[in-house]
Amino acid sequence: MSDPISDRLRARHPQRIDLSLERMSALCAGLGDPQERLPPVVHVAGTNGKGSTVAFLRAMAEAAGLRVHVYTSPHLVRFNERIRLAGELIGDDALNAILDRIEAVPGEATVFESATAAAFLAMAETPADLALIEVGLGGRLDATNVVARPLLGVITPVDIDHAEFLGPDVATIAAEKAGILKAGAMAVIARQAEAALAMIEAQATRVGSPLTIVGRDADAWAERGGLVVQAGDRLLDLPVPALPGGHQIDNAGVAVLAALELGLPEAAIAAGLQRAVWPARMQRLTAGPYGAQAAAADAELWLDGGHNPHAAVALARMLADRQARAPRPTALIVGMLANKDAGGFFDALAGSGVHVFTVSFEGTAVAPAALAAVARGRGLGAQPVASVAEALDLSLRLGAGRVVICGSLYLAGEVLGADPETWPR
Repeated sequence: MSDPISDRLRARHPQRIDLSLERMSALCAGLGDPQERLPPVVHVAGTNGKGSTVAFLRAMAEAAGLRVHVYTSPHLVRFNERIRLAGELIGDDALNAILDRIEAVPGEATVFESATAAAFLAMAETPADLALIEVGLGGRLDATNVVARPLLGVITPVDIDHAEFLGPDVATIAAEKAGILKAGAMAVIARQAEAALAMIEAQATRVGSPLTIVGRDADAWAERGGLVVQAGDRLLDLPVPALPGGHQIDNAGVAVLAALELGLPEAAIAAGLQRAVWPARMQRLTAGPYGAQAAAADAELWLDGGHNPHAAVALARMLADRQARAPRPTALIVGMLANKDAGGFFDALAGSGVHVFTVSFEGTAVAPAALAAVARGRGLGAQPVASVAEALDLSLRLGAGRVVICGSLYLAGEVLGADPETWPR
């Protein structure tokens, strides 16, 4: 579906990815440097889990009574999802007025740079107690990294993604992510591969950023149906996170450690864990045309936007867990962008027993026939189909009791966009 704000940005700004801070710094200077007038900032980088960690931390801070700004990307249905001001999504009128001011500044900013400047300007001019800012791509040269004095940094798990921009291996990518670390600003670091952690620690030493590292200084794990977090000599027994999947234990643990650094009370942390919402991350669909169709067939329907091998590992683990507790024939409806590692994605799902239906979506998606061939090359049964609707119908007619639509946030956005009742709020 068409989104007016996205259409405006694409019509007036280049859509290329060109990692640099020069244009962004000049744009911010022309706007009066709003990045220097933000509430205290938590800056979040990483390959996977950034959005979920932000969702948990936002819910915790709001449960503590704080007014919280949030900037995330990409959006699923409407551009406005990217900018949340003191708890509410920015409105079209306010956003268009801010874009008018951005476009009056000389120079050529990219779509993402313009979007980030819009978020900073809106956040600087709306009172709040905290700003949670998610990195778009990488960290060191990401447009959000014009924030020079964050209160706290967070780096979620680092893995290979966007290799054409960030580098071919985990260590190189981690060095880019670690570029958000700033002198004197504490950072919470998720459990990492050894090569990634070495690069993060080296950068922290160079700039003077003290670290709390999961697995060394702190830890988090599932126990007795809840979440246990150890931070120094403190042990917190917390409720199970609202977002499903074993990987969300790790994301929630990182968010808890960040919340403790912010001084949030344990009661608010516990409440936030149970209230967090983050669409298209193993989201159960029960409404809308697809959700209603699955419910009528007594089948589970899930939506997940994970699009790289690390995310597929998390998906495979969740499916295995659900199969262990409630075995049901499972089908995946998969669409992926052409620049993603489809082979690595399906490698993680090999041996899971799922049947794959491949689909396309608007944008530079892999052709369904080619994507199905990749899945079959990894030992999975797979066939291309014309649409999500057809794939879901086939899945249910063949007896699938559990269906997951996955592989791309763009595909997830099209699914949610089919019914306004399912749109992110």
